Amino acid sequence: MTNIYPTFRYPDARAAIDWLCTAFGFRVHAVHDGPDGAVAHAELALGDGIIMLGTGRGEPDRPADDAYAVYVAVDDLDAHHDRARAAGAEIIRGPFDTDYGSRDYAARDLAGYVWSFGTYRP
Repeated sequence: MTNIYPTFRYPDARAAIDWLCTAFGFRVHAVHDGPDGAVAHAELALGDGIIMLGTGRGEPDRPADDAYAVYVAVDDLDAHHDRARAAGAEIIRGPFDTDYGSRDYAARDLAGYVWSFGTYRP
């Protein structure tokens, strides 16, 4: 059972929810609005994993490509990469094979967060 939940803040959480679903294949699990109508808390699922997000204040700092990444295991890496690219994801590193048997790629989302996708499952 999952016990780690990456959490993100986006200047426009509704746009981020739509984009993450379109580009990376997430599905909406829950969305809770705050009193001002902005997204206070949302949960998006992919497989048995969940991320949490909400509306943040201002633009986030754009981290370096290798500062960190959220790793997400996917079954069809190449199809996932093509979907993300078609949705406008900035591909940091195109699909490649690792020496430990995984096929990976890395991309930035619309707020500049780094995501790493691969076939490796710990």
